[in-house]
Amino acid sequence: MVERVIATESALALIDRLRQKHGPMMFHQSGGCCEGSAANCLLPGELMIGPGDVRLGEIGGCEFFISKSQYEHWQHTQLIIDVIEARGGGYFSLEGPEGVSFHTRSRVFSPEELAELSNNPLQ
Repeated sequence: MVERVIATESALALIDRLRQKHGPMMFHQSGGCCEGSAANCLLPGELMIGPGDVRLGEIGGCEFFISKSQYEHWQHTQLIIDVIEARGGGYFSLEGPEGVSFHTRSRVFSPEELAELSNNPLQ
């Protein structure tokens, strides 16, 4: 099954470390303010998820959300969550003190993948 969001091994290892420290977490794709193309890692309740957000899936056992308006622009791509070195890390994200930041890359889905995804709409 095609996934709308995936994580690299480095990202999954960081998620595991952060979960050991903080417990349950969630992700929300930044809309560009301050963090650019960052996937923000947050504690549940730190950001209110509402009707303006969509759930893309899970990475490392953590739910991953994006705003509906941003999803409209990225719906033809798979988000790939990775880790980059960043002094101070993200301002809003739990990995900041680790000296790294989650970073989002993407790739365009193939026509076959898009057809499969159209049969599995977002919930």
